[in-house]
Amino acid sequence: MSLRLTRVNELLKREIGTVVQRDYEWNGALVTVNAVETTQDLKEAAVWVGVLAGDVKKVVEKLNREHGSIQTKVMKRVVLKSTPVLRFRHDGSAERGVEIVNLLDEVEKIPKALDSEEEEGS
Repeated sequence: MSLRLTRVNELLKREIGTVVQRDYEWNGALVTVNAVETTQDLKEAAVWVGVLAGDVKKVVEKLNREHGSIQTKVMKRVVLKSTPVLRFRHDGSAERGVEIVNLLDEVEKIPKALDSEEEEGS
């Protein structure tokens, strides 16, 4: 991936995230823009969103329904020769991270065997 495309992706990620947080109500859900992957010709962009404490399907459907409005708001702030068509997709990495942290907490509660040094000192 070129440096320019990387910079465009990061800029779009920041601006789309701002619009999603500022202009939309999510009824207690936390919606974050985790990544943007723009095609080389800047015609399309996959926007990966994370959803915590909400209905993922409804959030992604709403974002895809409103993609034209979101594009318009973003492109008023980001000037590109070609405006990519935004397609929103769910990124489950945040949920997986929470699950892993919860599993690690459970593992921490499991009794551990004594180290050989602790056995000798008893």
